[in-house]
Amino acid sequence: MIRFALNLLWLVFGSGIVLAIGYGIAALICFALIVTIPFGVAALRLAAYSLWPFGRTLMPKPTAGVASGVANILWLVLAGWWLALSHIVAGVAQCVTIIGIPFGIANFKLVQAALWPLGQQVVEAP
Repeated sequence: MIRFALNLLWLVFGSGIVLAIGYGIAALICFALIVTIPFGVAALRLAAYSLWPFGRTLMPKPTAGVASGVANILWLVLAGWWLALSHIVAGVAQCVTIIGIPFGIANFKLVQAALWPLGQQVVEAP
């Protein structure tokens, strides 16, 4: 019940909708460029994760191979570092108030996803 309440508050006040829309637009651009479709799939995964982050976590996919690692390096250079930086800045800004601390922690969880999204899967937290 607490996770549900935190996710609803995140959705409205914690920038969940804004992040999901941003990642969704990035996914559409990646799909339009054809060659970057795997990055579009990763962006959609990030959109879903940023929409409802509480009670979920990232785990490595057991089927991820070398291609995911190479693609992640490309992602990191082109998009991952500034996405991670924006999550860090938003997390620090949200942690300034006591009420915003859970939202800041959720943004810090999204840093790992923004840096290295391919070869990861979003699963329910224990």
